[in-house]
Amino acid sequence: MKEFSHTDKSGKASMVDVSSKPDQLRTATAKGFISLSEDTVRLIRDNEMKKGDVLTVAQVAGIQGGKNTSLLIPLCHPLQISKIDVKTEIRDNGVMVESFARCTGKTGIEMEALTACSVALLTIYDMCKAVDKNMVISEISLVEKTKQ
Repeated sequence: MKEFSHTDKSGKASMVDVSSKPDQLRTATAKGFISLSEDTVRLIRDNEMKKGDVLTVAQVAGIQGGKNTSLLIPLCHPLQISKIDVKTEIRDNGVMVESFARCTGKTGIEMEALTACSVALLTIYDMCKAVDKNMVISEISLVEKTKQ
């Protein structure tokens, strides 16, 4: 079995030392979905949600979440992020969120992409919870990660 990289020899949590790794251009894309009622989708599409423009707020929240990943996930390294993008797509039964993150550094940026996607979805949930009690966030996944 492969050893975990975030534990020391005694099994305690440990931040990985990446100081000897070369800087590389790294990217990651993540996606997720929130299922919503038809009425909620209509309210979002028509920008009639009482809390405001759900998709714009979710996009900005996702970017902020991605930028703050190392503050949220204890063993993540703070990265010099050069790009985070969050896109939303309204569907008949909910909203698909896709996030993209890029940095040049010694370790990957997939956690930032996943966090950006998750925070955007959580923001949609928060903004719609008064009108939709059956929302489900699902299918959050890493679509791709690259390094050059």
